[in-house]
Amino acid sequence: MTGGDAGFHDRVDVESLFTGDVGWSHLETLTAIGGRLPGSDAERRAAEATAEAFESAGARNVRLSEYDITGWERGESSITVAGEDDSFEVLALPRSPSETATGPLLDLGYGTPEDFADADVSGRIVQVAAGVPDGYGRFVHRTEKYGRAVEGGAAGFAFRSTLDGDLPMTGSLGTADEPIGEIPAVAVSKEIGLLLARQFEGEELTLDVTATIASATSRNVHAEIGPDTDEELLVTSHVDAHDLGRGAVDNGTGTAGLVAVVNALADAESALDTRVHAVAFGSEEINLVGSGHAAEELDTDRVKAIVNLDGLAQSRDLEAYTHGFDALEGVVEATSDYFEHPIATVNASVPFSDHWQFFKRGVPTCFVSTSSEQALRGWGHTHGDTLDKVEPRDFREQTILITGLVGALADGEVETNHEPVEAIRAKLDAEDQLEALRKMEWWP
Repeated sequence: MTGGDAGFHDRVDVESLFTGDVGWSHLETLTAIGGRLPGSDAERRAAEATAEAFESAGARNVRLSEYDITGWERGESSITVAGEDDSFEVLALPRSPSETATGPLLDLGYGTPEDFADADVSGRIVQVAAGVPDGYGRFVHRTEKYGRAVEGGAAGFAFRSTLDGDLPMTGSLGTADEPIGEIPAVAVSKEIGLLLARQFEGEELTLDVTATIASATSRNVHAEIGPDTDEELLVTSHVDAHDLGRGAVDNGTGTAGLVAVVNALADAESALDTRVHAVAFGSEEINLVGSGHAAEELDTDRVKAIVNLDGLAQSRDLEAYTHGFDALEGVVEATSDYFEHPIATVNASVPFSDHWQFFKRGVPTCFVSTSSEQALRGWGHTHGDTLDKVEPRDFREQTILITGLVGALADGEVETNHEPVEAIRAKLDAEDQLEALRKMEWWP
């Protein structure tokens, strides 16, 4: 298919997607449930509601696939300064151990690899800010910073938000093999973190984390549309969310968008050449456990491509990370041309969502999100991730584009080729990502 071909695009019912409420109604359902921490009752209810939405859309073979996880529930946590009467309210980072640590405060700015290389963190409470300095060559993820603190012998870890407004930024720790982190860790707001660094650098702090840790169950939601072909196109999102806000942008929009797309594809099912397999994963927020379970469960050799939706409607403009797969980039550009609406294509690899579990196996990968001028993930992972942050018009426009993209990828004339794992490794190495991924234990 070339940019001038209509292909599936002219089968997209633009009016129904733009004026209908299937997707938006599901977003309201998910945000009404609230924070959907992996393994929680809220996550279960969100998965069941998504399965019902798939069935109402006319999908077939709708099912829940359950798996065991290490559950984690937040308790009270604090930071106190030796000799001070007051304590500072902080939030435990998910999958922090339930422990107390004491040591002098060391603020490492953004906590880049260079910051850690130049510091002695042993026995200290290490504080780092989210993100990286302007112009830094790559993104440094929270878990990489935590891993460097653990490796250096730090006693505890504090993760400082960069957002104004007393909004601590949460995010999980641990690895696939060791679900609970090695040292206690908390999220602090920008304001509290800067106060600590300004007034108490080098002073003795006590970091106290309480959490309930027990076995739990999470689940993925599956549904299918289109012909019963051996090859299938995966279209995915994650249904879980952190427990600070309402999980509206991250990732209520992705799952609600997935429901809207499935509903639209059901109305144009006869035009699909390839089976579309929709999956709303659980437990994305704890090291992509749900998508890892699905990647082990599925025959990835039969997956034509994966289109993963995470963080839609943060702005009007879609971004599609095509991970070096030319066929996917061509379909994205053709979709943009047909609907006369910009979709930015980015050739780089992005590890930080559910498509990673398939990309690292060589599956052609398209990660769809939205560009935003907001810092880092915007309101995601904070108390501010609520329904009012989502613009309905942007959300509906984006479901139109994604429906066209998915239907066009399902075209039998579009050929995609898997990459050998060694080629994926070489690409990540060329992008200077391998060391970080190994620190996070996301790559062997």
